[in-house]
Amino acid sequence: MKVIVLGSSGSVGAPENPASGYLILPSTGAGVLMDLGPGVLGQLQRHHDPNDAHVVFSHLHADHCLDFPSLMVWRRYHPQAPAAGRNLLFGPAATFDHLGRLSADEPDQIDDMSDTFAFSAWKAHQTEILGSVNITPYPMIHPVETYALRIEEHRTGAVLAYSGDTAWTSELIECARDADVLLCEATWGASSEGKAPDMHLSGAEAGRIAREAGVKRLVLVHIPPWGDPEAALAAAREEFSGPVEVSYSGMEIDC
Repeated sequence: MKVIVLGSSGSVGAPENPASGYLILPSTGAGVLMDLGPGVLGQLQRHHDPNDAHVVFSHLHADHCLDFPSLMVWRRYHPQAPAAGRNLLFGPAATFDHLGRLSADEPDQIDDMSDTFAFSAWKAHQTEILGSVNITPYPMIHPVETYALRIEEHRTGAVLAYSGDTAWTSELIECARDADVLLCEATWGASSEGKAPDMHLSGAEAGRIAREAGVKRLVLVHIPPWGDPEAALAAAREEFSGPVEVSYSGMEIDC
């Protein structure tokens, strides 16, 4: 299983790094697009057919979902190769209404996406099968309904964990337990001291989560353009003795 970082900037896109979006490519079967922030669809076109991927959302803040209406245009109206059938779509309970309003023609309408996606809402800790991977959502601490996601490939047993956006919670440790790779947000840089509560993690907290979960590799994500990736990296390495890297657009990760 391979993961391509399409974008991993936090809160807003950066000049060389779109907001959150990750392409999961199992060894067999359809890909999975995990989050779809501004700028991600453009990067997706470099690596994969936008019509050939299931879509999953950790949560519905704009920096994680705002390219979805553009994906709908691609799938429906591409002049040579529109989507031939439906893919699966998973996300928080409000996904259908929230994203349907974004892609509707009128302010009070909700675009019915069922022509191109079959939507189901996450239920905490309930594993869903998407082609050749299982995905299990774990509830996180954030101002909106938010999940960390544990992705397990059937054939190889490889495990990828993704924090989404969250403050410190033991649920993330369980989500990442013994994972081959943890994509963990480190929005606050080195430390979360004095920062807004119930919002995000620091590099030190990401490192501690990786250590307590026993992951093999930690990749830091969701650092905003005004953030300090080097401070986040150094703090994570103080807590976690395994490999730690800062993500970038185009990064390829083997699980």
